[in-house]
Amino acid sequence: MTNQLDKKSQAWSALFSEPMSELVKRYTASVFFDQRLWRADIAGSLAHAQMLATQGIISAADWADIQRGLGQITRDIESGQFEWQLDLEDVHLNIEARLTQLVGDAGKRLHTGRSRNDQVATDVRLWLRDEIDAISALLVDLQRALVDVANRHVDVILPGFTHLQVAQPVSFAHHLLAYVEMFARDAERMADVRRRTNRLPLGSAALAGTTYPLDREQVAKLLGMVDEQGQPQLCMNSLDAVSDRDFAIEFTAAASLVMIHISRLSEELILWMSQNFAFVRIADRFTTGSSIMPQKKNPDVPELARGKTGRVVGHLMGLLTLMKGQPLAYNKDNQEDKEPLFDTVDTLKDTLRIFCDMVGGQLNPATGRKEGGIEVNAQAMEQAAQRGYATATDLADYLVKKGLPFRDAHEIVAHAVRAASTHACDLADLPLSVLQGFHPAIGQDVYEALSLQGSLHARHTVGGTAPAQVRQQIERHRLRLA
Repeated sequence: MTNQLDKKSQAWSALFSEPMSELVKRYTASVFFDQRLWRADIAGSLAHAQMLATQGIISAADWADIQRGLGQITRDIESGQFEWQLDLEDVHLNIEARLTQLVGDAGKRLHTGRSRNDQVATDVRLWLRDEIDAISALLVDLQRALVDVANRHVDVILPGFTHLQVAQPVSFAHHLLAYVEMFARDAERMADVRRRTNRLPLGSAALAGTTYPLDREQVAKLLGMVDEQGQPQLCMNSLDAVSDRDFAIEFTAAASLVMIHISRLSEELILWMSQNFAFVRIADRFTTGSSIMPQKKNPDVPELARGKTGRVVGHLMGLLTLMKGQPLAYNKDNQEDKEPLFDTVDTLKDTLRIFCDMVGGQLNPATGRKEGGIEVNAQAMEQAAQRGYATATDLADYLVKKGLPFRDAHEIVAHAVRAASTHACDLADLPLSVLQGFHPAIGQDVYEALSLQGSLHARHTVGGTAPAQVRQQIERHRLRLA
C-alpha cells in the first residue's frame, strides 16, 4: 500500500513513499529568507499568466481568477496576515498553495509552462534589478554629499600622503573628489550589472524549454526586461537560463568594490579624527564612548564599515565557490545564492545611507541647508602640510625651469632638505643666502614656489589639485549628478 503524502506539502508528493523528515525539511527549506522575493514572484506570475491567457493556454476566466487571487495575497502579505509555512518550503510554493486555496483550479493552472527553476531565476533577477536601482540612487546621493563638502573647502590645504608620509600639498576638495571618481565608477559598474541582470529566464521551464506555445517576448515586455530601445531581453539558452548565477556574482563583485572604496574612506576618517591628526570631526551620532575612559569618542561607524567590507568580500568568495563545480543545469546548491546576495544588498544599502548622512549631514527644514556633516579643521590640515617638506618637489621643478636637468635638481633639493632638517625648519624658512649656496640660480622668487599656496596653484593641469582645476571638476560632477 502506498503511503500518500499531504498534497499541500509538496508539489511532487505522488512519487514518494514516505514524507520528508523534519530535519531535512528544515535543512532544505528557504521560505524564511526567500520570502523577501514575494513581490517579484507575484509580478512574474502575473506576467506569465497574462501571456498564457493571450496565447489561449488558459482561459480568460482563469486569468481573472489568478489576478484576483494574487491581489488578495499581495494585500495579505503587506498587512502581515499571510501565513508562511515551513512545509511549503519556499516563497513560490507558499504563494501557489494559497492561490489555489483562494481560486481553485485556476491556481493550479498558473504553473503551466514553467518550473521553479526558471521561476526562481526570474524572481531573483527582478528583485536584484530593483535593488540595483536603489543602490545606484544612493551612490548618486553619496557623490553629491562629497561634492558639496568639497565645494566648501576648495582652498583648504591638506597634506597629500604617499606611504602615509607627507608628500605634497593638495586641496582638501581635490582629495574628496578622488572618492567621487571611485563612486562614479561604482555606479557605472552597477549599470552594467543591471543590463545583464535584466534578462528573462522564464519560459525555459526546468532546463529544456517547454512544449507550450509561450510568448517569452511578451513576458519580458510586461516585466520591463527590455533594452534602451524597448526590445525584449531573453536568456537565449534554456540550460544556461536556469543555472546561471553570473549576475549575482557580478553584482557582489561590484558591491565589494563599493565597500572597498567605503573602507578606504573610513580608514582616512578614522585617522583624521584621531588626536594625532585632528583634521575632521564627525557628528556625535556616528560615534560611541568608552565604558571606562570618559574622554573617548570612538569612530564606530567608519570602523564597522571597514569591518563589513570583509563580510561582503566574503560573500563574493562564497558565491564563486558555490558555482565552481556545478554541472548543467539547475542544482539545489543554487539555493545557497540567496542569503549571501541578500546580506550583501542589505549591508551595502545600509552603509551607503549612513555615509550619505555622515558626510553630508541632514537637511534642516528651517534653513533649507544640510547640517551635521563632516566638520573640517583647516588650520590643523595646513599645519600638518607644513611638516615633512611638502614643497620639496616644487623646489626641484623651480630649478628645472632655471635650466637644470631634473635629476640634478633632485639631488640639490635633497641637500637642501637635509639642511632644513638640521636647522629644524621648513624649506621656506631657509634664508635666501643658504638656498643660493645649493645653486646660484635660486632667486627671491623661490619663496612663492616653496609656499603651500604657490605649490597648490602651480598644479594647473587637467585633473590637478590647483583650485581653479578643482572648481572645474566640481562643476563637471554637479552637471553629471543633476
